[in-house]
Parts: sequence; structure tokens; C-alpha cells
Amino acid sequence: MVDGGAGGRFARTRWEPVAISLGAIGLTGLVGAVLLLAGGFDPLAAAAAMVRGSVGSWDVFVSITLVRSVPLILTGLAVALAFRAGVWNIGAEGQLYAGAVAAAGVGLAGGGLPAVLLVPAVLCAALAAGAAWAVLPMLMRVRLGVGEVITTILMNFVGIHMAAYMVHGPLQESRGVFPQTDAIAEAARLPPLLPGTRLHVGFAVAALLALGMTVFLHRSRAGFRIRAVGASPEAAHVSGRIDARRVLVGCFLVSGAVAGLAGGVEVAGVTHALYEDLSPGWGYTAIAVALLAGLEPLGVLVTGLLFGALQAGAGAMQRDAGIPAAWVGVVEALVILAVLGLDRLRRTGGRVLPGIRIGGGGGA
Repeated sequence: MVDGGAGGRFARTRWEPVAISLGAIGLTGLVGAVLLLAGGFDPLAAAAAMVRGSVGSWDVFVSITLVRSVPLILTGLAVALAFRAGVWNIGAEGQLYAGAVAAAGVGLAGGGLPAVLLVPAVLCAALAAGAAWAVLPMLMRVRLGVGEVITTILMNFVGIHMAAYMVHGPLQESRGVFPQTDAIAEAARLPPLLPGTRLHVGFAVAALLALGMTVFLHRSRAGFRIRAVGASPEAAHVSGRIDARRVLVGCFLVSGAVAGLAGGVEVAGVTHALYEDLSPGWGYTAIAVALLAGLEPLGVLVTGLLFGALQAGAGAMQRDAGIPAAWVGVVEALVILAVLGLDRLRRTGGRVLPGIRIGGGGGA
């Protein structure tokens, strides 16, 4: 029998993220329905249209929902890894753009190489560019003590405008008419995962990365160090003799690399060119994806699919139910608020009044 000892605490902790995620989904659905009613829309019609547009048929599910989930899963994994280490990387959007620019550049320049060399080169370039985009915020965090929330947000704007400059300048398509690059070489494109569909092998890459990251975090010493530093850097350093700075640096760079990979996979697997405004905000949506998953990589795989379905169904919701597609952004924001609110209630034992003691220590 499991009581209140260590095993009991472990059992409760293990299922807490699942309970919070399910509660957040239920709360988001309830609040979303109320808001739709207040706006004069039919929530049931909206839900039906969303389902038709995301999982209404096998082709819709595979070629639209799964394809749209790939960048969300990859950026969600990037955010989840960083947050687990206590690194508040809000810069996945800029890192994604850096990876997309690098991937497009290599895909355009390496047309003479065979696919077996060029595809890995494109993806490695995206990984390296995403990591490089995280270097400055990382150095400012570990060397100067500057919080990475602000610096990573600012680097997002730099990344977005850098990509815009590239498609209006050095990498603009040969006719000089449209804000995009020429199509990358055929050998630089990701092959389809399922013949006859738009689903590319990038989905398999994302799924394998989620599985590998789960094993790494929960079955390796390095993963234990990451979780320990994320729980308390000071305690990890004192009790476990863990170099918290080294862990932070590694997680910051790997997080940036994975976000950059998302941009490279999108270019190599879907667009086959770099466009201005390539991302509709995947790097920001990734925060909701990671939080709803409880920062668990396998959970990110599931929540990435959920948000991919939301984005895939947005067009059908607008077309069939007359509801603006911007409501998907409202749902994403509600998910973040619900997760944070429920987690706060868990931490305070359900007490929300100011001045009430929080946790087991002294008064607030």
C-alpha cells in the first residue's frame, strides 16, 4: 500500500501534469463556449466545423493536421527542454526563423549534392543557426545576469526582420518580384513519409526526438541534472555538486537548436522556399504546447497534435460557422491562462486570497 511517504509523493507528482492538462482543456472549452455565445456564435457549430476541418477525413488528418503539427511539436520540445532547466526561452520564434534562413541558404547553394548529403546538411545548418541565435541571450544570462525573457523576445524581432531582409535582398527570388527565395533544390527536400500525402519525414523526426528526449530526461544522469537544476539551481549545486551554469548553457543552446530545426524542417518539408512571415507564431504557440504537456516531451507530441488540429480546423470554422479564425489564438491564450491558473491553485492548496501562506513555509 502506498501512503504519504516518498512513493506516495512520487505517484501524486507523476499524475499532476496530466490532471492539470485535462483540467485546462476542460476549462478552456467551457470559457471558450461562453465567449462564443457572448459573441453571438454557436459553440456546437464551431466545434463541429473544427472537427471536420482537422480530422474529417484521413487525407485531411494526414496532409493538413499532422503537417501543421510538426513545427508546433519541434518548437514545443525546444520550449519544454528549456523550461525544465529553468531557462525561460521565449525566443523560439526568432530561432525558428534563423534555422529557416540557414536551411534555405544551404538548400539553394547545394543543388549539386545528392539528397543523402544535402538533406542532412540543410537540417544541420538549421540546428546550428538556431543554437547560434540563442548564444547572445545565453551569454547575457550567465555572464551579466540579464533575464532571458526580455532578451529572447527582442531576438525574435531581429530574427523575423532578418528573414524579411533576406527575401527582399540577398536571397530574393531571381525575378526580384516576390518576397521569397527561389525554390530549394529537389535534393534538399524532405521525402514524403506516406506516399500520396503531404506528410513528410519531418513528422517522424519530431516523434523520434520527443521519444529520445523523454528517455534522456528520465533515464540519464544528464537528464537528472537538468531536472534538478530546473527545480532549484542552488540546491542542485550544493547537494548534488551539479554545475548549474553548465546545465543552463547546454539547455539554452540545445533548445535554440531544436527551434531552429523546426524552421529548417518547414522549409525542407513544406514550403521548399523561404517566405516573409513564414511562421504564423509557432514559436509563441509553443509555450502553450509545452505548458499543456506539463513540459513532458511525449506530452508535447500529443499537445502539438491538438494545436495542429486547432490550426487546421480554423479555416473550416471560419468557412462553415462564420467564426473568425482569430478565435484559435483566443483558445491558445486561454490554454496558457488555464494551465498557469490551475498550477497556481495546486501550489497554494486551492487558496487564492492575497496574504495567505503559500506552501509549507512561513507567511506570505
